Amino acid sequence: MSVKVTELTKVYGSQTAVNAITFEAKKGEVLGFLGPNGAGKSTTMKMVMGYIPPTSGHIKICGYDVFKQPKQTKSRMGYLPEHNPLYLDLYIKEYLLFMGRIHNLSGTLLRTRINEVIQLCGLEKEQHKPIHKLSKGYRQRVGLAQALLHDPEVLILDEPTTGLDPNQLIEIRGLIKELAKDKTVILSTHIMQEVKAICQRVILINQGQLVADENLASISSSRQVLKVEFQEAIDYRQLDSFGQVKVIDETHFEITWTTEKDLRPSLFELSKSNNWVILSMHVESQDMEAFFQEKTREA
Repeated sequence: MSVKVTELTKVYGSQTAVNAITFEAKKGEVLGFLGPNGAGKSTTMKMVMGYIPPTSGHIKICGYDVFKQPKQTKSRMGYLPEHNPLYLDLYIKEYLLFMGRIHNLSGTLLRTRINEVIQLCGLEKEQHKPIHKLSKGYRQRVGLAQALLHDPEVLILDEPTTGLDPNQLIEIRGLIKELAKDKTVILSTHIMQEVKAICQRVILINQGQLVADENLASISSSRQVLKVEFQEAIDYRQLDSFGQVKVIDETHFEITWTTEKDLRPSLFELSKSNNWVILSMHVESQDMEAFFQEKTREA
């Protein structure tokens, strides 16, 4: 695995910001890393990048320990933080030249990589401008270019499409998916449309704990919600065999299940055998927004 996190915990005084989370990310996938504000998302990303040490647990990047072997891990990671720090007085090529030298690139290799990432990130027309004259969208592109400059195996992107117009959004999403063909990409975002458009898998944390690790396809295709209304109150305990039952009131129920089987014929037969009269019954696929709300709802 390119990224392996095991029992990762971070405690600040009496507060547990991250509580024993474990996950892996492999080459060739875009992993969506989601959570509400204050869930521990940014803390986890900072530990994975090696910026802050964990209280306990382990992080390995391409087989190297983040804190025991920092040079090996940092050389294999590229990072675009949410608040994209740039040297605004530098020209784009000057900035990339400076960042490349930090990564020990030089000579022909560095010049070649600068030209490659400028083209890859769509900065050709802007490359001779100082960064302070760029729009926010183009500044994001410069940040992405520096993250790619040393051709890292693991790419960590925190809100990478902030400030992009619709055309730029489509281009950057396409670029991220293209990059993921031979890299591991971890994408932290609050935008559910972003997750649907880019990610293959989703990790969701809430109150410092991992509450979901699922393929996006399974969320969108096999998580179904059956809404049913009966004419009179029923013994709803008999519905438990179908899936997770939510009681709206004594005649209204929602049944959530995670298989592709259609529950309606079986529910109709159960109702018939119990002389229950069904007034309405329909199925809704659970979208990312509903999934997020369900998993992060406070107890």
